[in-house]
Amino acid sequence: MAGAENLSALASKISAVLAVKSEIFITHPAELMILRSLTDSDLRNFAVEHGWRTVRRLGGRQIEFYNDASTRGL
Repeated sequence: MAGAENLSALASKISAVLAVKSEIFITHPAELMILRSLTDSDLRNFAVEHGWRTVRRLGGRQIEFYNDASTRGL
């Protein structure tokens, strides 16, 4: 699993962008390397813990995060 420090830094970046935009596309190789070190289940759990949804695109060259509207108000 990715280092907790790297993953928390990436979570902070995702959170900051999703606070003002509806989506974020992770395409930077260093950031993708952190996320690719997670299993699909771990990536989904990471997203759910933060109230996001995630989608892998373009053969793994892009990972998208969205705010999960189903968790709003909980």
